[in-house]
Order: sequence, then C-alpha cells, then structure tokens
Amino acid sequence: MFPRLHQHPWMTEDVALFRAQVRRFAETEMAPRLPEWRKQGRIDPEVWHKMGELGMMLPELPEEYGGSGTNAAYQLVVLDELSRIEMPMKHSVHSIVAHYILEFGTASQRERWLPKMARGEWLTSVAMTEPASGSDLKSMRTHAQRRGDHYVLNGAKTFITNGATSQLVLVACKTDPALGSRGVSLLAVEVDDPPPGFRVGRVLDKMGQHSVDTCELFFDDVMVPAENLLGGVEGQGFRQLMSHLPWERLIVSVAAAAVIERAVELTVEYTRQRKAFGQTVFDFQNTRFKLAECATMAHVVRSFVNDCIQRLVDGTLDPEAAYMAKWWTSDVQCRVLDDCLQCFGGYGYMNEYPIARMYTDARIQRIYGGTNEVMKELISRSL
Repeated sequence: MFPRLHQHPWMTEDVALFRAQVRRFAETEMAPRLPEWRKQGRIDPEVWHKMGELGMMLPELPEEYGGSGTNAAYQLVVLDELSRIEMPMKHSVHSIVAHYILEFGTASQRERWLPKMARGEWLTSVAMTEPASGSDLKSMRTHAQRRGDHYVLNGAKTFITNGATSQLVLVACKTDPALGSRGVSLLAVEVDDPPPGFRVGRVLDKMGQHSVDTCELFFDDVMVPAENLLGGVEGQGFRQLMSHLPWERLIVSVAAAAVIERAVELTVEYTRQRKAFGQTVFDFQNTRFKLAECATMAHVVRSFVNDCIQRLVDGTLDPEAAYMAKWWTSDVQCRVLDDCLQCFGGYGYMNEYPIARMYTDARIQRIYGGTNEVMKELISRSL
C-alpha cells in the first residue's frame, strides 16, 4: 500500500535486499511464536542467537566487533521490520547499549562485550530510571564508591527493559554525588553470573508489550570491577547518555512509522470484508474519509522519518529534529491506531485482533525515550 514511502537515497539496493531478508526471518521465525512469548512474558534467547548468525543483531558494528561495518540505516531497517510484526522494543535497547560501548568504551571493553552482543549471546539493558525519578536523570540516587580496583554499587532501578533476561546491564549512577550531573558515570554490570547483591525484583505487569520483560533491579553493595567503568573516566555518564538520546528517539520514530503503516493496511483489509447494513464497512463514506486521513498521516510520518534517517546517515541529524520526530510520530501513532481500532468496532477491543494489541503497545511510545512533554521542553530551548 505504501511502496513510494521507501524510495529514498538511503534505501540503496543493498539495504533493500537486507530488508527483505529481515522481513522473511521476522515473519517465519518470530511472528508465529509471538503468542507464546506474550504468555510467558519474555522472548526465548535462541531467536537472538539466530539473528546473530545471520548478521541481523548489530549490523552497524565494525567487522572487528562482529558487525558488518554498515551504516546505521541497516539497524533501523531491522527495527522497522520487527515493529511491523508487533515485536516490542527489546532489540532496540540492545542496539542503544552497543552504541554507547562502541563510541565511549575503552578498547578492552569493546573487545570483551561487543562481539558477544553481535552474536546474540549476550542481551543487554540500560538502567537509568529510578522509582523516584523518571526523565530527571540528575536526581538519581544510585551511587558507586571506588574501593581499590572495584566500585561498590548501591541503588534501585525500575522500568528496565530486558532487565530480567540481559547478561550485561549498563547502570547510570553517581560516582561523586556532590558534582550533580558532572558526577554521573555509567558502570557495566555483568550479570551472566549474577554477582552477590544484584537482584531482579518484580517483573512488572504492563498495559502492553507483554512479550518483553520490564522489571525492577536492585544493587546492594554489588562489587563491580573498576575496569567496567564505561570509558574509564568518572563523571562522563551524563554526557555519554545525552549524546545518544537522539539515536534512541529516532528508533521510536521508526517504530511509529512501521506500526502506523501496518495498522492502516490491516484496517483497509478488514473494512473491505466486514459487512454492515447490506454493504462493507469500507463503503461508508465516513470510513473511507477516516482511512484517507490515516493513510495521509502514514505518508507524512514516513517522509519525516526517512528524512531523519538520511540526515543520520549523512552525519547532519541535529538533536532537535530527533526530539521533534519522537514526540510527533508517537502522538500520530496513537491517534491513527485509535481511529483504526474504531473501524473494527467491537472486534477492535478483542486481543485476538492485532489492532487491539497494537493500540495498547503504542501507548508507551509517548513515554519512554523521554516523555513527549520533555521533548517539547527540549525543542523550546532551541527556539
């Protein structure tokens, strides 16, 4: 339905071929198992191993770290295709952590962690949010004190995607509380063999995205080797986090574009088949007009996202554009899904229909990655 949306300079022939491979894998290896994963609240790890074997986990990494040395568009294609089949944003967190390590990690850290991540052997998470603070990272209470060749880490985190199934957790903490944001550091805690004092709390019961684990994490005098301080220098964590938030926000926008397009496709298909008052639901002018509006929004969203991807590939994507893309596309995603669900009538409220699951899954898009209200605040500062 939307063939022209993908005609953009960054979508080269090689990227298009890679997209087709990812789509086949997603539809054959992942989509059939999603009902099972939703019931158990987690995704079986072997699927990440398969993705790693096919070069789909972290294709944008240099070859020396297990990637394919491609540009970031390849990763965004993966995230686009996974979003299309209703996969939650589990893999995107893994990509975000990889980018932190690739840019800021020491040579030893990159060599130790990135190949395992690219192979799908290790899944990762990033622990920023705390029970008493969300987007306000400066007010975090989790802290780490240097003692010899280790840090002693204490604190609590919540809403951590992949927290119960990851092998490496990148923890935002204060190594010097007196310095405020300049005292924030990132510590990589290896939990493949959980260290004493590390504990996974509740796996949280969410409104949507039921196939991905989101949980509480607790750190009680956890001993973390000093060599696991990202970049090897204290006080760089806030800058490190801020530098890659535009990437995280573009990921949210890519997912929004994919889900909007899929929702419109499903709704057109359903309304053309569903009969009411002697005609199809699509035959009613109100339905056609509403779907025309949704299709238009799908085109505009994809065009904006494609432009942002091109600027990312070219190295010219400014943070404000990423903030705009994040808040606006996720808002449009929720509006379009609401309109599409309405076209399904009572069936749209049933979880057996994809549109109901897509509706509830979408709501978090306006919250994570920085709330949309925070995005508007950040944009306003540049005006």
